[in-house]
Amino acid sequence: MKGRFITAKVIAEFKEHLILEERSEITIEKYIRDVKAFAKYTQNSAITKETVITYKKYLQENYAVRSVNSMLASINSLFVFLGWHDSKVKSLKLQQQVFCPEEKELTKAKYARLCRTAERKQNERLNLILQTICSTGIRVSELQYITVEAVKNGEAVVNSKAKTRSVFIVKELKQKLLRYAAEQGIKSGMIFVTRTGKPISRTNIWREMKALCEEANVNPGKVFPHNLRHLFARVFYGIEKDIAKLADILGHSSINTTRIYIISTGTGHRHRMENMRLII
Repeated sequence: MKGRFITAKVIAEFKEHLILEERSEITIEKYIRDVKAFAKYTQNSAITKETVITYKKYLQENYAVRSVNSMLASINSLFVFLGWHDSKVKSLKLQQQVFCPEEKELTKAKYARLCRTAERKQNERLNLILQTICSTGIRVSELQYITVEAVKNGEAVVNSKAKTRSVFIVKELKQKLLRYAAEQGIKSGMIFVTRTGKPISRTNIWREMKALCEEANVNPGKVFPHNLRHLFARVFYGIEKDIAKLADILGHSSINTTRIYIISTGTGHRHRMENMRLII
């Protein structure tokens, strides 16, 4: 284990390795972020198995189980790349959730309040970003595929995580997006851009969404771009009851991932149990 250090050079080489493996930009960004966080934690000291186990305990005390496992996966991937197989640690065991915490679920009513608040604040771009993600189920990183050409066609072809899928744009959204593009003088290409014509970052969207919370009377803990995708999934499944089809629409490789999106709150779970009427 002697002489094992995570340097800037090591991180750069790992990033190059991920690029050559054709990992998605989001995955690469996340892996590098997690590896840098681990490197910072070690304070440039030599990496031992004990160091990694201690870091795992630190993560357990400060993050949710899914987040911990995600971070450990990034670090383990680095160790495999470096040939440090004996430094790898096991992920935490996670019991399948039966329902999601109510404080984290974004309801349709709260989503509507966020949209109306964005409209009142004359932030039409954010208003349409919210509606685009929620009505199509796309990821924030996939907003770049919402172009003038795609909207006119009523369908966006999304390339994400080494997969290609079609995303349909409903008529009402199509009209709103084309009107917005015309008002902004956007004749072709991406619709959601900064003043300099660059794609809007996840951080900026997150910040703008959080700024709506107080006026919209929505708990900030419920407001994340990804929660809009979850809302789309729950509404779609409530109508179609076809989890395989939903997985395809969301671009999931595993139905188990999709299941996480459609679990209801404890209140809804309790209501269904009450309706079973099995107490004589």
